[in-house]
Amino acid sequence: MKVLGIDPGTAACGYGIVHESDGRLRAIEHGWWTTSARERPELRLKTIFDGVTELIDRHAPDAVAIEESFVGADARTALSVGQARGAVMVACARGGVACAEYSPTHVKQTVCGYGRAEKAQVQKMVRAILGLAEPPSSTHAADALAVAISHALAPPLLKVVAG
Repeated sequence: MKVLGIDPGTAACGYGIVHESDGRLRAIEHGWWTTSARERPELRLKTIFDGVTELIDRHAPDAVAIEESFVGADARTALSVGQARGAVMVACARGGVACAEYSPTHVKQTVCGYGRAEKAQVQKMVRAILGLAEPPSSTHAADALAVAISHALAPPLLKVVAG
């Protein structure tokens, strides 16, 4: 199973693709897109949409896993993240790929064994799980890989419910 994980945001949107086969995981690609706050909002969202569309077209993932928004953020940030999530979901619909959503707590619990793990711990565990030479340089890419790992390791029933 190939999973595209997304850590949504308009300032920085992380992505990571993992491939699971016989219980073994390997990273295929990861990175992040950034947009400027000076750019028009619709153009920022188009950058995310285009990036996700390109990854889906190039890698043909079996699923896309998106990290849910952290509700404790201020309203403006929550709205911005929600818009980024919408751009990702539309790209998935366009590509015919099912989406699943996972809470940050669930992702951290799956990857680190502790639902309130710090970002640095997530980076270290993603590196260890995927056997990377170095941890992802961006916390956005590490979070996206962690979301993809969570989906790849999820029991089949959870994948149906989450999707």
